[in-house]
Amino acid sequence: MPQIEQIADTYASQIFWTLLAFGFVFFVVGLGMLPRVLSTVDQRDQAVTSDLAEAEAARTAADTAEAQWRTRENAAREAATARVAEARAQGAAAAEARLKAAGAAQDAEIAAAEARIASATVAANAEIEAVAADAARDIVARLSGAEVSAIEAEHAVKAVLHG
Repeated sequence: MPQIEQIADTYASQIFWTLLAFGFVFFVVGLGMLPRVLSTVDQRDQAVTSDLAEAEAARTAADTAEAQWRTRENAAREAATARVAEARAQGAAAAEARLKAAGAAQDAEIAAAEARIASATVAANAEIEAVAADAARDIVARLSGAEVSAIEAEHAVKAVLHG
């Protein structure tokens, strides 16, 4: 076979050119491109490391700011609660004072009304007694024909009404 016979003739030159091509690629890639790629990778690693450090510092600052904010918020909430309680107490005191004033005014009106009612009751009782005495005198005069004096009729009506 002719292909197998040519191997011995071309074998040495193929090895030479293969080594020469790989050597050229090694020097171009290994000495020219590889350092640039490695420096880029190092720069990227340094950038990532610095970004992570900045992110950690920002997170720490954010946590500190959040803690301060929560402290201020809790203090503001407590102050608001105290103000609401104070306002409620003041409102309750004002309402109680108004209720006392209104109660005193109503008590005065009630007392005046009771006095008017008492005087009206006394006047009505006096009028009832007078009418009853007149009626008793008329009834006695019609039934028995006897004359009863006004004073006797009033005493008799008072005795019956008041016991």
